[in-house]
Amino acid sequence: MIDEFQTPDRIAELLTHVGRSTRIEDGRSELTAAQWTCLRFFARANGSTRTPSSFASFQATTRGTASQIIKSLESRGLITRRRSERDGRSVCFDLTETAYEMLAYDPLRDLVGVIKQLETAERDRFLDTLSRLASALAGQRGVPAFGTCRDCSHFGTSGGTAYCACMAVQLANADIDKLCGSYRGPAFGAQNEEDRHGAT
Repeated sequence: MIDEFQTPDRIAELLTHVGRSTRIEDGRSELTAAQWTCLRFFARANGSTRTPSSFASFQATTRGTASQIIKSLESRGLITRRRSERDGRSVCFDLTETAYEMLAYDPLRDLVGVIKQLETAERDRFLDTLSRLASALAGQRGVPAFGTCRDCSHFGTSGGTAYCACMAVQLANADIDKLCGSYRGPAFGAQNEEDRHGAT
C-alpha cells in the first residue's frame, strides 16, 4: 500500500524528473534547454506577454539572465524585436520563419507524443490538475501565473466576441489559446466541471 504521506513527495519528484528528461544537453540539439524554453514561450504567448520581463517570470530567473537568453536567440536570427503596440516604450518579440521550422524538432515533442497516447478525459484531468498546481505555487511565491485566456477567470464573452476583463480589451481569436502574463487561474482545491456534476 502506498504511504499517503510519501505520495506528494513522489509526485513532486516525478514532475521534476519528467521535466529534466526533456532537456537535451548532450550536443544533439542546436539550442540549450533555456533557449528552447524561450523559443516555446514566445511561440505560445500572446502579443502583450512576449516581453523580457514576462519571460523572466515564466522561466523563474532574473531579468538579466532572461535578456542574455533572448539576445542569443536574436543573434541566431530566431526572434525579432518590435515596439509594443500598447506601450511604445516596451519591447516585444516575434519568432522568425526559421524559428518556427526549428520548433518542428523541439525535444519536447517526445513528451508531447507520450501525452497524446493518454485518453482525452485523462489528459483533461491532468491539465486541470497541473494548471491548479502551477497557479497555487505561483500564488505562494508571489509571482505571476501563466495560462491561456480561455482558462482564465478574466475571460468572458459578449455578443459572440471574447474579451479580457483585466485588460479591458476585446480578444482576437488567435490569442484566446495563447499564454498570458495577466492570467488568473482557478483556486487550488477547486473542483473541476466533471467533479462538480458528480461524474465518476
